[in-house]
Amino acid sequence: MALDVLCEVNSCVHNISNENKCGATQIYVVNHKEKNASSSSETDCKTFEPSDL
Repeated sequence: MALDVLCEVNSCVHNISNENKCGATQIYVVNHKEKNASSSSETDCKTFEPSDL
């Protein structure tokens, strides 16, 4: 299991400021359109929660 999950989504409440790391206890990533992904652009992070920037 990965120790550090890198993330550049600064508008997410789980993003650790100035470190580009995810601080969520669990990460949930899904495929687009219920098909097998062949690239990262065909996936989404369902752990995302908007922050109050």
